[in-house]
Amino acid sequence: MRIFTKGLGLSREDTRRVLVIMLPALFELVLSQLFTMVDTIMLGRSEISAVAIAAVGLTNNPTNLVRSILIALNVGTTAGVAWAVGAGDRRSASQISRNALMLMSMVGVAAAVLLYSLAGPVVRFMGAGEDTFAYSKQYLQIIAMGIFPLSMTFSITASMRGVGQTRLPMTYNLLANMLNVVGNYVLIYGKFGMPKLGVAGAAISTTLSQYIGCSLALFTAFRAHTPVQFRLDHDWHLRVKWLRRILNVGTTSMLEQLIMQVGFIIFARQVSGLGTTIFAAHQIGLSINGLTWMPGQAFGVAATTLVGQSLGAGEKQKATDFVRMIHRMSLCVAALMAMLFVTCASHIVLLYTTDLEVAALSGGVLRLIALGMPGICTQIPVAAGLRGARDTKFPLMASMAGIWIFRVMLAGPFIRLWGLTGAWLTIVLDQTTRAVVVYTRFKTGRWLHVGEKMEHAEKSQKI
Repeated sequence: MRIFTKGLGLSREDTRRVLVIMLPALFELVLSQLFTMVDTIMLGRSEISAVAIAAVGLTNNPTNLVRSILIALNVGTTAGVAWAVGAGDRRSASQISRNALMLMSMVGVAAAVLLYSLAGPVVRFMGAGEDTFAYSKQYLQIIAMGIFPLSMTFSITASMRGVGQTRLPMTYNLLANMLNVVGNYVLIYGKFGMPKLGVAGAAISTTLSQYIGCSLALFTAFRAHTPVQFRLDHDWHLRVKWLRRILNVGTTSMLEQLIMQVGFIIFARQVSGLGTTIFAAHQIGLSINGLTWMPGQAFGVAATTLVGQSLGAGEKQKATDFVRMIHRMSLCVAALMAMLFVTCASHIVLLYTTDLEVAALSGGVLRLIALGMPGICTQIPVAAGLRGARDTKFPLMASMAGIWIFRVMLAGPFIRLWGLTGAWLTIVLDQTTRAVVVYTRFKTGRWLHVGEKMEHAEKSQKI
């Protein structure tokens, strides 16, 4: 581990803190993504392989938009809890977590109703044709029913991560995902006497697993002895003070995700115009690409938590050193994954489909993903560190620059010139641009003072 801490003022205990937070989060996120990939593989081996993958793929961007907004709002929860824990204020950490749960439950209900009622127009807007429209609409409506429990699970997980507890979220999230995989097998193919439901079966299994995951998360939140443990006799009223603490960070992160996901939707529409076969290959690429984000996100969890706790305790140099160490680890993982995609692309994509044309196109995509790995594993953990310091402005600017310049403005010309290859080149350029922006901000050191200014403003308003 010395290579990661060389020149930094971090002790073995600090290194252990990084690993204790990061490893369970990494295990959880990677396995969760692998389970999601298994879902796609199962659909890809159904009787309507390309149509099934394309139909579900058309719903991915709208559902990801909702999920990303929920996750982004909870960035404020993690940062707020981490700052309170770092300052030794367990009471505030508990109050923030309860207010976050109530806020997210209301947002989850509103999002579910909206997504369900607009399912038809949404998938038509995404480019659904006559062969995919019915499947896509049905899938999206069923998935919408699981948004409410998902929002509550996200909130509890965010609070747990703020105190540095990642093992418990890993446990209940993995159990829910394992049940989803079993449910997919049973309902997609009609096993053990159940009806053969195909695409609808995948949606039902996912939704049921989200209710189970939420139940497990709530049980954990009430029973586990952590600084954010829930009790029925606690104050469960929404308080402006704590909502402001959550939304000061969460609103900007939500705006960032909104800008990103709208850009993704516009980008997906352009790729869907290339036809069902190419769009199916694109969806396989996105499924595998999702795996590349998981290490960065796990490192990001550690960065947000440890930066927030360090700055809450007034240790600015330690906050900086944590980000440097985590970034080095992330780049090491990026190199290993890039090598895997370059050398094993053909073998990986053949797990998804028996359609050789789709497989050939997907293999080319994986080799392009390898080019984007340094950008992905830089921008995610470094931006997470900035958010832990409550500096959300520059991650927002990075997303705007990367997505709207490359995936929106330049995607059309690139796709017309090079087809699917052109589409993925814009993704590589997007990730690289975002990495440059957030790392430049990190190097200035100005992000270290943003949280102090917010704290001072909150105290002034209280006076």
